[in-house]
Amino acid sequence: MSSESDQIKNVESFEALTKTIFFGKNNAICWKRDLDIDFSEIVTKLILNENITTIEISDLLKLNLSFEGNQARKIIINDLKLLTDFGAQPTLNLIKYYDRDDTFEFISTDVYSFHVDKSPVLIDTYLCTYFGASSDIIKNEEVDQKILIPEVRNKLKNLYDGPDENFELFLEEHFFDLHYEMKKNAKPINLGNGNIWRLAVKHPDQRVLPCVHRAPIENTNEFRLMLIC
Repeated sequence: MSSESDQIKNVESFEALTKTIFFGKNNAICWKRDLDIDFSEIVTKLILNENITTIEISDLLKLNLSFEGNQARKIIINDLKLLTDFGAQPTLNLIKYYDRDDTFEFISTDVYSFHVDKSPVLIDTYLCTYFGASSDIIKNEEVDQKILIPEVRNKLKNLYDGPDENFELFLEEHFFDLHYEMKKNAKPINLGNGNIWRLAVKHPDQRVLPCVHRAPIENTNEFRLMLIC
């Protein structure tokens, strides 16, 4: 059985976060930061227009903040610039909740379900939760791919009305293949607040297994502030 340290590698700088190579069972890299900063002031002063609202740097700069709130704003803006200069396209989201997928009771394809990210090019997922509930990851050996669970697979076959040779394509087209079920006694790992994470995605040229993760259930009466790309 692998330990948590087999999956996660901690680094001490943004450069190390971007340049460290995934290897073996390592598919999550963390720039762990003990930020003694309260981001709540920013969250309370931002305006939520939809369930998920994209926040621009210009929106942050308009806020009238205390000294501590200004320090928090500087951290967020610097993170956005670091990732942009690296070549990524970071998005800062104020989140009330994500849409749920309740199409089928036996399988869900929303972000609250354990899943992996898939990309047509070999890039990684970067994320940081500044405020609110934070995401979980889990070791690959502690989950089962949902489409390989006999009961789920049989129900999916009953939904499918095409030729047998195209069944796997059907699963991919509807993203069923990206979702996982947690095994009994498995222990998800919470990503915490303020840390920037880099997670391996699913791609043919990826040297490691993709990182299985999920969005958290939001805390009552509390928005989340999260950077992702």
